[in-house]
Formats: sequence, C-alpha cells, structure tokens
Amino acid sequence: MPKIIYVTGGARSGKSSFALRIAECYPKRVFLATAEPFDEEMERRIARHREERSDMFQTMEEPVYPERIFMQLPEGTGVVLLDCLTVWTGNLMHHFGTSEQIERRIDAFLEALAAPPCDIVLVSNETGMGIVPENAMARQFRDIVGIINQKVASIADEAYFLCSGIPLKLK
Repeated sequence: MPKIIYVTGGARSGKSSFALRIAECYPKRVFLATAEPFDEEMERRIARHREERSDMFQTMEEPVYPERIFMQLPEGTGVVLLDCLTVWTGNLMHHFGTSEQIERRIDAFLEALAAPPCDIVLVSNETGMGIVPENAMARQFRDIVGIINQKVASIADEAYFLCSGIPLKLK
C-alpha cells in the first residue's frame, strides 16, 4: 500500500535535500514542482533546483492542482516528491480570492492523498515557530500553511522535522 511521507522544517533547514535522499531510494521518481517563476530570482532558484536533481527525476510542474499530476504519472512511478506545500499555499492565495475557494482546493488535494497512486513525499515549511506577522496577508498565509501542515501530518505514515540539516522522526 502506498505511503505518505511528510517532511517539514524551517527555511534552509535541509528538508528538500532530506526528501531527495528519501526519494532516491525508488527506481522511478517524479519530482512535482509547485513553484511559478514570478520573477528573475525565482527563475534562477528553479533552474538551480533542476540542475541539482539532474536526470534522476522526471519533473512535472503544477502550481495549483497538484493532485491532477497523480492521474498523469508515467507507468511504474515508484514515488512522487512534491516540493513544496508552502509555495503551493502562496499560489492558492494568488489564484483564488476567497478562503472558501482555498479550502476547497486543500480538501481536493487531501482527498487525492487518501488513495495515492504510489508513495508520496511532501515537503513543507514550518511557519508557525516565529513571530506573529505584522500584516493580515502574512498572518493568513501562516495560518493556511499551518492548517495544511497539520492535516498532511495527521494522514502521513511517516513525518520528519529538519533542524540545521538534522532530521528528527516525528512518526
């Protein structure tokens, strides 16, 4: 039975590298990228990440509807590494105007995770350990990410928290 592996931690904590090491153990790997290149810095970041993965992964991109990729996977895919839920959250806030629309998108994604087509590794930032953001949009973002993280962690078969490059197994 396919399993869900959840990897979280702060920015630059080593979560993506750790998730890549997990996924490298599978024979046929798909990297599901959620980032959209809104500016030059993001374009460079995306290019650097593609280079790091080289040809070890087939990359598929879906910034808003990642569960659709689950139905389009190449035959025999052993693992999907989705990086990351935090960027996906920003995309949801950018593309959808209301909390209700965002909640429906989250629910649709979680529903797809209930019957994954293969093992799935999900990466997300832990955004709730810092100060309370000073503006309403940043607080909304932090809250949505926190809700997504809680829901994904609750259904995950394994969960890891990264701090300074060191993984701590949560479950």
